[in-house]
Amino acid sequence: MKDIRESKKLSIVIRRISISGISYTIRPSFVMPYMTGLVKDVEKPLFLRKSEVPFWMLSYAFGRNAMYWYRLETALGRNSLVGTTVRNPCDLPEHLVADEKHTKILGDKVYVATTVGNGCVLGASIATDAGEKSLVKAYSVFKDEAQRIKPDYNPKTVNTDGWLATKNAWKVLFPYIAVIGCFLHVYIKIRDRSKKKFKDIYDQVITKLWDCYQAESKASFSQRVRRLCEWTKKASISSYIMDKLERFRNNISSFSIAYDFPGAHRTSNMLDRLMQRMNRHLFSTQYFHGSLSSAELSIRAWALLLNFAPSNPTTIKKHNGFQSPAERLNQFRYHDNWLQNLLISASLERFRGPPPNPL
Repeated sequence: MKDIRESKKLSIVIRRISISGISYTIRPSFVMPYMTGLVKDVEKPLFLRKSEVPFWMLSYAFGRNAMYWYRLETALGRNSLVGTTVRNPCDLPEHLVADEKHTKILGDKVYVATTVGNGCVLGASIATDAGEKSLVKAYSVFKDEAQRIKPDYNPKTVNTDGWLATKNAWKVLFPYIAVIGCFLHVYIKIRDRSKKKFKDIYDQVITKLWDCYQAESKASFSQRVRRLCEWTKKASISSYIMDKLERFRNNISSFSIAYDFPGAHRTSNMLDRLMQRMNRHLFSTQYFHGSLSSAELSIRAWALLLNFAPSNPTTIKKHNGFQSPAERLNQFRYHDNWLQNLLISASLERFRGPPPNPL
C-alpha cells in the first residue's frame, strides 16, 4: 500500500499501491477512467449512444458540452474488444464471420474490417484500402487481442463474402483456417438483378436455390446444385442468372466445406444484422471527420457499447435475464449496471495483457 489521495475532479478518496517500485491507482468501478465522471451520471447518456443520439442532444439533456460526451465515448475504444468482451478464453468462438464496411474519413474511402463471433463484434479496425496487405493489418488486431488471452487460439472457420483479398488475409493470419463462402451472397446477387426483370421465373429459381441450401450432406448439396444448373439450361433461364449459378457451381468447394465443420456459419446473417447497426451509426455521424486513429477509437467504442449496452426488454426476457450480447456470450456479469460491467471487464483484460501505464 502506498498512499491515499483525494480526487480534485470528483472529491472522492482513492488509494494507490506500489508494485516493484511503480505506483498504480486503484479506481472503483463506479468511477470512469481518469476520473472523468461517475458511472451513475454518464451511464444513461452513453446508453442512448447505442441508438445514435447526437452528442449535442446529450449536452442539451444532461449538461456538459458535446465534446465531453464525445471524448467519454471515444475513450472506451482504447480497451481490447476481445479481452473486454470474452471473459473466459475457452469461450473464444471457433467459427467467425468477417467482412468490410465501406465508409469514409474526410471524404476518402476506407474500410472497417469487422469480425463477429457468438453475436458480438470482436474486431473493428480500419483499412485504408481493400487490398490484401491492408486487410491483413486490420484483421491482425483481432488476432493479436485474441491470442493475448489465449496464445494458441486458432479459429476453425471464417465465413466471408468471397472477396479474394479477404480470403487471403485470413489465410495469412490463420494458415489452417477454413474459409467458407457466404451462400446468402449468391442469393443476393441473383435477387438484385432478377427479381423485377425476370419475375416470371425468379421465384422458381430462388426456391430451387434455397432447396440446395437445405441439403443435409455434402454429396446431396453438390448433387442439388448440379441439377439446378442443368434445369436452368432446359428452362431457358436468362443468361445473367445462368452465369451466376454456373459461377456458384464452379466454386462449390468453398460452400460445401462447411459440412466438414458442424456449427460453422454458412451465411453472414449474424454479421449483417450487426453491420446494419454500424451502417446507421456511420450514416448518423456522416462518417468520420478526424484522423485515422480517432476513427479507429470511435468505431471500437461503438462496438463495445453494442456488446455491453442492454438489449430491449423482450430480448432480455427471451435470454433468461442476460441483458447484452456480452452477457449472453459469457453467461455471467460482474455488475447489474451495464457500464460498470463493461469497466470491470476492461480492467480484467488489462490484467491478462501487458501492464498499463501507471497513473
